[in-house]
Amino acid sequence: MSTPIKLYNTLSREKEVFKPINPNSIGLYVCGPTVYGDAHLGHAKSYVSFDLIYRYLKHKFPQVKYVQNITDVGHLTDDADEGDDKIAKQSRLEKVDPMAVVEKYMYNYFRDMDALNVLRPNISPRPSGHIPEQIEAIEELIKKGFAYEVNGSVYFDVTTYNKDHNYGKLSGRKVEEMMDGAANRSLNAQSEKRTPLDFALWKKADETHLMQWNSPWGMGYPGWHIECTVMSQKYLGDNFDIHGGGLENAFPHHECEIAQAEANKDKPFANYWLHNNMVTINGQKMGKSLGNGIFCHELFSGDNFQLTQPYSPMTIRFFILQSHYRSTLDFSNEALAAAEKGMRRLMKAVGLLNDLKPSNASTLNVKELEEKLYAAMDDDFNSPIAIAHLFDAAKWINLLKEGKEQLTAADLEQFKKVVHLFVFDILGLKQEVSAEVEGGNNALTNALMDLVLEFRASAKENKNYAMADQIRDRLKALNIQIKDGKEGAQWEYEN
Repeated sequence: MSTPIKLYNTLSREKEVFKPINPNSIGLYVCGPTVYGDAHLGHAKSYVSFDLIYRYLKHKFPQVKYVQNITDVGHLTDDADEGDDKIAKQSRLEKVDPMAVVEKYMYNYFRDMDALNVLRPNISPRPSGHIPEQIEAIEELIKKGFAYEVNGSVYFDVTTYNKDHNYGKLSGRKVEEMMDGAANRSLNAQSEKRTPLDFALWKKADETHLMQWNSPWGMGYPGWHIECTVMSQKYLGDNFDIHGGGLENAFPHHECEIAQAEANKDKPFANYWLHNNMVTINGQKMGKSLGNGIFCHELFSGDNFQLTQPYSPMTIRFFILQSHYRSTLDFSNEALAAAEKGMRRLMKAVGLLNDLKPSNASTLNVKELEEKLYAAMDDDFNSPIAIAHLFDAAKWINLLKEGKEQLTAADLEQFKKVVHLFVFDILGLKQEVSAEVEGGNNALTNALMDLVLEFRASAKENKNYAMADQIRDRLKALNIQIKDGKEGAQWEYEN
């Protein structure tokens, strides 16, 4: 449908009608993970949220160019340009090369996101592969008077930038107040910096640093903020549509991105800023550093003391989508169990769609349901409201199955189309089967499948091809593929 999307722009602090620069090609950049450890539930919340946004934009516009970086250098243990590089630190702990750490955890990240049915970005750039572009941008900032070099390191001059710009416009902070707030851990004064607010564009590396490159200022490595500015503009242009990321990165990371970009190019950076909220447990932020984080693979296996059972990837995805992307998501086993129950109820109903038969009249308003679903998603990607409308659709399916409601052939076809669109294409859910079926080696599963195939073979022998096709199609909806051959029918599970 051609209705406009309204999204909450952190930059303006209000909902705005989305007006793309080029309606035929949307530019979307989302801050990706720093790959020094496995993805956790907080990562799942962020990237499932932006996957929903990406999927809906793809549905509404001809093309979406989605860029999500993989940080492999420059992210220090302290956001105030202090501490060790997170990946270098992990490489020493594991006694392997830093890029071996990157490859290991990048593989694991995509493995877990694939399990959650998160679509891959079009481009996943890494800062280590864009060193020349970052050096070039830093040189330009020095040339324009927005940066300065000290002892082989280069810092962005916030005071100079703020004279003609507004540093703090994204986070709503004032430079004067930040200067006075020296107690803020991110503003500890550094002897090399002109002011505590200045941030590193390039850091000098000593001989022991494992990742360093030659530059006009000596051997070193890029700062964390410059990578996203440079890579987003390289692939999406100096001014693009949407920049997304976690709310915790609005300051200082995203604030610094804006300052670098607009100082360098003298034009707006991203037009819309979208931020997803965090995951909490008992009201406290969930995170690895707090000792209460849960990795995605632990959620799937149940191998964590905070879990009472394993949860399937689609249960986790459904749990996340039941919360608006800008809302906090509070973890509990009870909430996950409820999400699992609700998802099964919805997917069971969806599995019955092909059994529904048309009637001569319609007693349900399919167009109204469709409009409600679009209205929910057009209103800042409100997945909880969309899911509520899909549960209404599930009730319809059961009533239609029981003959208590009716739809004409045309309305029934549209109803099926709308439900499939929002459940599978936009929300990104999938029908799941048990681990026994997935493994394909459980005796009971094999015996049951042999029985199903016998029923199907009998239907074909009796020329009841409609029944045979229905059995095949229902199994296909569960990702079980039937292959007919000279030796009879065989089945296999395809993830």
